[in-house]
Amino acid sequence: MEQNQNITLTNLLGIQFPIIMAPMFLVSNEKMIIEAVKSGITGAIPALNYRTTDELRKAIQFIKSEVSGPFGINLIVNKSNFLYQEQLQVCCEEKIAFIITSLGSPEETIKEAHKVGIKVFCDVTNSKYAQKVEQLGADAVIAVNKEAGGHAGNLSYKELIPELVKSVRIPVISAGGIGTGKGIHDMIQLGASGVSMGSLFIATLESNVSEEYKQACVDYGSKDIVMTTKLSGTPCSVIKTPYVEKIGTEQNWLEKILNKNKRLKKWFKAFTFYRGMKNLQNAAFGATYKTVWCAGPSIEFVKEIRPVKTIVSTLIEEYNVAK
Repeated sequence: MEQNQNITLTNLLGIQFPIIMAPMFLVSNEKMIIEAVKSGITGAIPALNYRTTDELRKAIQFIKSEVSGPFGINLIVNKSNFLYQEQLQVCCEEKIAFIITSLGSPEETIKEAHKVGIKVFCDVTNSKYAQKVEQLGADAVIAVNKEAGGHAGNLSYKELIPELVKSVRIPVISAGGIGTGKGIHDMIQLGASGVSMGSLFIATLESNVSEEYKQACVDYGSKDIVMTTKLSGTPCSVIKTPYVEKIGTEQNWLEKILNKNKRLKKWFKAFTFYRGMKNLQNAAFGATYKTVWCAGPSIEFVKEIRPVKTIVSTLIEEYNVAK
């Protein structure tokens, strides 16, 4: 099966360079998206970064008042997200350019979004799920490899991208481990239509996270990234700070039992997700010994805290050299 090589991310969204600034829980904000769009790329914000759907709506409207280019919202579409229905409604009413779906079936999202002309990109980690979302009408898949920040996949980009390009006709957007323009070039050479990059943008002037979090992205590297199930029940990549080393990265025996109990697992997963997200929030915005900072291996390429536009221009220069 051949991918339609004419559909690149630049064509799909009408942007100048094929990068999505990946949606990052707690990190992504309106200022970052505005600078991304001004720089010729696009970006997305997790809907869960906003406590209420009214705040989500106001954020979308503010971005639209500052820039005319496309941007998106990331929706968690499984049962752990109790605000999903309301968030989807706001996205459709505000007619954003695209929605990125994560952790669940995107069927309803695709159906409702397409009614108002919104594109839907679905996070996938294998060809089986990629084919499922293609059949549901997804406009592109985001190939989440094992070097992605947050909830990573199981395959390397060298395995995953070619597998997906052969398996589906819709565009494949590579996510994970990219920190340079050469890295973007390598992904496109493998058949990707564009890339999704997150961790590189944590240590930016526009980010609202603590200076300690930003500096950690400068000081730590790829060898310091570990996977933990303690945050959401699903493996998630974090920086191996002394606190993470102390508490370990595996759920304890009681947590594992509750996670598998047929009657209780829905509620326990929701509780685990909420508790984990609160821990991340406390660490992201304040100095605390309980430092759980979410990031991917691409922090290896973060050498200083810079403006978003400087990072984008550097990536474009490096990409042109690699061509």
